[in-house]
Amino acid sequence: MPTSPSSAQLYPPQGFGPPKDRRGHAEGTLGLPTGTEVFSADNHISLADDIFYERFPEELRDKAPRVWYEDGAYQIGRKGKSFLPGDFSRVLMQYDPLDGSGSTNLEARVADLRADGIDRELAFPNSLLALLFYPDKAVRERCFRIYNEYIAEVQERSGGKLYGVGLINWWDADGARRTLTELKALGLRTFLLPLSAGKDDDGNVIDYGSTEMIGVWDAIEESGVPVSHHIGESPLSAPCEVNSVVVGMMHNVAPFRELFSKYLFSGIIDRHPGLQIGWFEGGINWVASALQDAEHMNASYRHMYNRPVEHEVRHYWQNHMRASFMVDPLGLAIIDQIGVDRVMWSSDYPHNESTFGYSEQSLAAVVAAVGPEDAARIVSGNIKDFLGVQAGL
Repeated sequence: MPTSPSSAQLYPPQGFGPPKDRRGHAEGTLGLPTGTEVFSADNHISLADDIFYERFPEELRDKAPRVWYEDGAYQIGRKGKSFLPGDFSRVLMQYDPLDGSGSTNLEARVADLRADGIDRELAFPNSLLALLFYPDKAVRERCFRIYNEYIAEVQERSGGKLYGVGLINWWDADGARRTLTELKALGLRTFLLPLSAGKDDDGNVIDYGSTEMIGVWDAIEESGVPVSHHIGESPLSAPCEVNSVVVGMMHNVAPFRELFSKYLFSGIIDRHPGLQIGWFEGGINWVASALQDAEHMNASYRHMYNRPVEHEVRHYWQNHMRASFMVDPLGLAIIDQIGVDRVMWSSDYPHNESTFGYSEQSLAAVVAAVGPEDAARIVSGNIKDFLGVQAGL
């Protein structure tokens, strides 16, 4: 029977070192069926071009965020002041060196990934997270449109190697419909929806599960574009003096439960059964505990609901959701409780926590845990299904 290796077998005592110093060295089929296209479901690409300033109308350029290179990382901000937190910039410096970096250069990243045994990738933005809650919503939407055009151009140049994650207006129904139409026309196949919806123009917190948001979810469902959620939005609740980067990552790596619960219990999926949702970079082991706890809460609080829940808890996961992981021995050990067709492997290139430089070990762990055929679904088939990508395209 296949078995999953322990963490100790995957993580060297000395660590992996910065991604800018790593090199891929995967060879052969890695135990996967011949012809398997390894497709990383979650990679990242840094923005190296000053696209907002360059593509804003001349009369609005004074409002455009700028992109520049400083102290080993690409920054985004205005008037020379970066929007990125210090720790975020420190992390970017681990993989954003200016010369030939795969974090920004398409040809370099394709070569890096090929050496690491990876054929295709879904690429999320890096520093664009700094614009998710830009206070001027008109400028925010314009930035999203420009980024979508830019990453669609990169996607086209990649020849099917890279699929870009776009951004949409999620704060009003007309804007959602407008930006989703544009996104689809550009050939983008998914978009990043923040875990927190931010605030409306009156300063009130937007609730994804509220009836006021039904129009937005209508637009998303009608578009047929799957929704992608990603870790990394939550700041620490208090300052951390020692090793703040890793403390911040430990805090950020498990943020999905609130929105997961709203999909189930606030009626989002019941009202919009066409939705498909992906949870990225949070691993897969959280799914089993979230489902278990949701079943317990459903039984305990159902008598207090002000809106009935139409299905049992696991229906929502099994029919509407998938999650990605890089290295998750625990998740693979309980894969029967999660579902082989519900999980997607990723490299997370070029992040510190990525498998870059040891992807062959991570892929071999998947094969060892579930066998070659199911492994092929996890490292290739499931993300293609999510994106609607056919083999060879």
